[in-house]
Amino acid sequence: MSARPLLRLTLVRHAKTEPARAGQEDWDRALESRGQRDAPEMARRLKQVTPKVDRILSSPAVRAITTATIMTRELGVSAQKVHQDERLYLASPKDMLAVIRELGERARHLMVVGHNPGITEFADKISSERSVDNLPTCAVYTLQFEIAAWSELQWSSGVDADLDYPKRSS
Repeated sequence: MSARPLLRLTLVRHAKTEPARAGQEDWDRALESRGQRDAPEMARRLKQVTPKVDRILSSPAVRAITTATIMTRELGVSAQKVHQDERLYLASPKDMLAVIRELGERARHLMVVGHNPGITEFADKISSERSVDNLPTCAVYTLQFEIAAWSELQWSSGVDADLDYPKRSS
């Protein structure tokens, strides 16, 4: 009997964002300089420890898609592999699960770029091994799943969880 395939999911909270200016929509908030430095650094760290990302799902909010774009470039993922979905903007864990099941396709390593509090709550619910209280900005949380397709993804099923974030000491 052969082992089930392992799929890898990497959750990324968007990088550090500038505060909203008067009259500015939350959707339009851009990355601040620290966020622009952290995103490529976290992508480089991810690239050193995991297989290549096959597909990226991102909230289309400026801060999330900018984080995804910077990481895509650093990871060597083609722009055609990035899919924006409005359901990921401030998504609940339930909505995130639905998007991943629907759009994960055949990716062996899927990345999702989103927002708090939903991405932290999702990370906490999807892991079978550890609780997650907070994903800091630009945190990268990677788990593996013994499933053949993302449509099979279930709560409390992620194993080999690894959390990295910009201010983590080496």
